[in-house]
Amino acid sequence: MKRIVALLFLIIGNLAMAQVQFEAKVSKNSLGLNERLRIDFNMNADGDNFNPPNFEASGFRVVGGPSQSVSQSWINGKGSFNKSYSYILMPTQKGSLTIKQASIEINGQIYKTSPIKINVTNAVQLPKDPNESPAISADDNLYLVADISNSNPFVNEPITVVYKLYFSYNIGITNWQELSKPKYNDFWSQNIDIKQLVAQDGMFKGERYRYVVLRKTVLYPQKSGKLEIEPLSLDIDCQVPTNRRNFWGQVLMTEDSKRVSAGSKVINVKPLPESGKPEDFSGAVGKFVFQVTPSKTVLKNGESLDLNVKVVGTGNLKLFNLPKPVMPSALEMYEPEHNENVSTPLSGMTGSISDKYTIIPQSKGNYQIKPMSFTYFDLGTKSYKTISSKEILINVLDGPGIAATSNDSRNNDIAKNKVEVAKSFAFIKQKTNLVPIEKDDFLGSGLFYSLVFLPFLAIPFVVIARKKKEAKDSDIVGNKIRKSNTLAKKYLSEAQKHLNNKEPFYVALEKSLHNFLKAKLHIETSDMSKDKIREILGDKNADNQTVTEFISLVENCEFARYAPSTSVSIQQDYDKAIRLISDLEKQIS
Repeated sequence: MKRIVALLFLIIGNLAMAQVQFEAKVSKNSLGLNERLRIDFNMNADGDNFNPPNFEASGFRVVGGPSQSVSQSWINGKGSFNKSYSYILMPTQKGSLTIKQASIEINGQIYKTSPIKINVTNAVQLPKDPNESPAISADDNLYLVADISNSNPFVNEPITVVYKLYFSYNIGITNWQELSKPKYNDFWSQNIDIKQLVAQDGMFKGERYRYVVLRKTVLYPQKSGKLEIEPLSLDIDCQVPTNRRNFWGQVLMTEDSKRVSAGSKVINVKPLPESGKPEDFSGAVGKFVFQVTPSKTVLKNGESLDLNVKVVGTGNLKLFNLPKPVMPSALEMYEPEHNENVSTPLSGMTGSISDKYTIIPQSKGNYQIKPMSFTYFDLGTKSYKTISSKEILINVLDGPGIAATSNDSRNNDIAKNKVEVAKSFAFIKQKTNLVPIEKDDFLGSGLFYSLVFLPFLAIPFVVIARKKKEAKDSDIVGNKIRKSNTLAKKYLSEAQKHLNNKEPFYVALEKSLHNFLKAKLHIETSDMSKDKIREILGDKNADNQTVTEFISLVENCEFARYAPSTSVSIQQDYDKAIRLISDLEKQIS
C-alpha cells in the first residue's frame, strides 16, 4: 500500500514538473516617470508566434528590445529549458498602469500571462555615474520648431505649417514618438504625406544644425480673429557623447531622451473686406477661371444636353459652391453631378471643380440660358473680381408643341403644351406592376414540394463535405504546414506595414522567415540551426548562393534591431526577403 501511495506521489510530481509555464516578470512595481522598467516574458517550453501586449495602450513606450535568450541544461538525466523575451519600457504618464496579457503558442495551445499593475509616480532624482555623464546635454542641442508661412492671412487664404526637428551634429536620433498631435480648430486642414525622413543641413539660432521635416500641413482659416494652433509634442530618444573614450580614442556615446514641443501658435486672421463685396459672393478666395459650356445647342425632341459649370484655378476650391443656372420653364433641369479634380501641394489647393447639369427640352422652339456670374476675392490685388459667362441659345428642332418667344403667346399655348408634353411621355406608362387579388395556396405548390425534398437531396453533399473535413483535420502534418505558410505570409505583410519602424519590422520579418522554413522543411523552431537548414535545403536542390543569403538574412534580423539602420536598408532587407522566398519556392523540389 505504501508503495502505491509513493508511486502516485511520484507520478503527480512528474506531471507537475512537465506542466508548461508562461509568465511575465518586471524589475519593479513602482517607479518614477523618468525611470525605466524591464519586463521579461519567460517560458519553460519552446513556443512560436509570440505576441507582446500593446505597451503604448498601457501607458508605456519601448526604449529597448525585444531581446531573446534561450537556455537548456541537463542535470542528473533531467532536462530543463527556458526561453525569454525582454523589453525595456519607459512610462508616458503617471498613475496606476496595467500591462496587459502577452500570448504564445506552445505545442498547438495558446498560453497567456497575467496582467501586471505598475504604479508610476512623479519624476525622481537619478544617480549619475561621473564617468558616464554626457559631455553635452540634449536640452541645448535638440529643438522642435513650427514654421508658419503667414501669421496674418485673410479668411480662406492658404497658409502652411512645417514642423522641423533641429539637432546638433554631436548627437544622433534613434527614435521619436508623438505625445500629442497638433489641433487645428477653426481651420480646414490637409496633411501632406512625407514618404521618407531625410536629414538636411540648415541654420538655427545662428549656428549650423541638422534637421528633418516631420510634418507638413496646409491650413485654410474659416473665420477671422485670433486662432490658436495647439502644439505638436514629441518624445525623442537620442545618443549623446560622454567624457569617456574607447581603446582607439573614439568618444563613447550614451543614451538620453528629451520631450520637445513646438509650442502653440497664434494666427491673426483678417476678415475679407466688406466694401465692394458683391451680393453673389460665395466665399471663393484665390485666382480662378470660370467656364459654362453646353454639350450642344441644337437638338431634337427627346434628346438631352449637358451644361457644365466649371471653375479652374488655385484657391479654396473645396470650400465654396458654384453658381446655379436659371432655366426657361420649357427646359427641365436635373440635379447636378459634382466633380472635383483637386490636389493640395504645399502652396495650397489647385485644380478644378464642376457641376454637370442634364437638361431636357419639353417642346420645340428657341430658348435662352441667361449669362451666369462667378465672384471671387483675388489675393493678388486684394479686391473682388466677377467673371460672367456668355448667353447660351438652345434650338429645339421639333417637338409636340411650339415654344413662342413672347410671354403672351406662351400664356395662350400653355394648356396645349401641357397636353402635348403629357402625350410625349405616355410611353413610360405602357408597363404595369398589377398583381392578382386571389393567390394560389402555398400548400401543394411547386415551391412547397421543393422545400420538402431539398433537405434530403442535400444529404449526400453534407456527407461528402464532412468526410473531406475529417480527412483534413486528421492531416496533422499538412495542417501544421498550411498554418506555418499562412503565418509566414501574415508576418511578411506585417513587416511591410512597419517599413518606417525598425524594431517591429525586423521582429515580423524574422517570424515570417521562421514560419516559411517550418512550412517548407517540416522542422520546428527549436531544431533550426545554420547547418541543419543548409543540409535540408541542399537535399531539396536549393541553390547554394540563395541558401547562404537566406541564412544570412535570418541571422541579420536579430542584429539589425539594435544596430543603427536607415529606411533604405530596411527596404532593401524587405525586398531581399521577397526575392529569396520566391527563389526558394521555385528551387525546392
